Amino acid sequence: MSTLLVWREQMQRFYAKYSIFIRIGFQFCMGFLVFYQINSNIGFMKKASSTACTAGLAAICAFLPVIVMVIAATALVLLHFYTLSLPVAIVAALLFLLMYIFYFRFSSGKAWLVLLTACSFAMDVPFVLPIAAGLLGSPACIVPAACGTLSYYLIHLVKGSSSTFKAGDGVEMVETLISFTKQALMNQEMWVMIAAVAACVLLVYSIRTLSVDHAWKFASVGGAVAAVVIAATANVALNLHISLSPLVISGVIGVLAGLLLEVIFLSVDYARTEYLEFEDDEYHYHVKAVPKIGVTVPQKSVKHINERQNTGSMVSKNNRGDNGSQTSSSYGTGYLERPKSADEILLERSLNKELGLDGKGKK
Repeated sequence: MSTLLVWREQMQRFYAKYSIFIRIGFQFCMGFLVFYQINSNIGFMKKASSTACTAGLAAICAFLPVIVMVIAATALVLLHFYTLSLPVAIVAALLFLLMYIFYFRFSSGKAWLVLLTACSFAMDVPFVLPIAAGLLGSPACIVPAACGTLSYYLIHLVKGSSSTFKAGDGVEMVETLISFTKQALMNQEMWVMIAAVAACVLLVYSIRTLSVDHAWKFASVGGAVAAVVIAATANVALNLHISLSPLVISGVIGVLAGLLLEVIFLSVDYARTEYLEFEDDEYHYHVKAVPKIGVTVPQKSVKHINERQNTGSMVSKNNRGDNGSQTSSSYGTGYLERPKSADEILLERSLNKELGLDGKGKK
């Protein structure tokens, strides 16, 4: 545990020193992952699906706010949909517009959650991000998480039924428009997963804010269990075809991610919990104080050896006599005596003569 805390302190110092470069690198990786998932699943326009285009979009979005990446991902999805069928692109544009309205109204600062939630569904770990959002965010995170879930299922629907959505004349375009709208809005699996994600975020947040020991651990486990149970129950009741094994694995990974987030962002010592009680003119307070775990990062001590110190030690040895005793020096060890001026020499001779130190006594 102490090793993890030391690593945490070192990572915080490293992030504080290189935060700008870390953010740019993180946004580039996230953008490359998002655009790659889109192009690999619905790459109907071949030029936009190239690796160069994916890396170029990620590089551009790395230096811009994350909401620009959301808009770029939406535009890329609509471009692929338009290549497949105009009615599909129109319906998708209206759904995305509706999502943007809810997003900007309730949680405009969580653009990364929209992107990463859709990517987590594509990688079969759908409950990791909701658990993390419940631990670090608020109930408002339900909106971007739901938008990410809807975006994934919209892309998944087009990917699985692309051959049936190709429209020809005007009659087929109307039929395609009606068919795609029904399938997009009546997708029971999508609404079940949105409900599971929303319940997970809300339950994790509710337990995490309780005044109990190890609340973060209970919140992670409770949110994962609730999401898996909701999905499994709906799968049986509605006769869906949801694979439960990835959901269980996702719940386990989400719990492990919650434990890691607790070490990074909380790290308190429940054994030293204190309960305080005091009052003022208007209120009576009952306070539970849990101290944080503090660690000291070991510092490396470096001994510098320079030329002056070496010179000083050599002169000091030269100032010592044969018997090991140090001879007197007017300017201390480690430095050579400066040359005497003519006035100092005459003054010294005069004093020696007056005191009889020149070997000639006074007559």
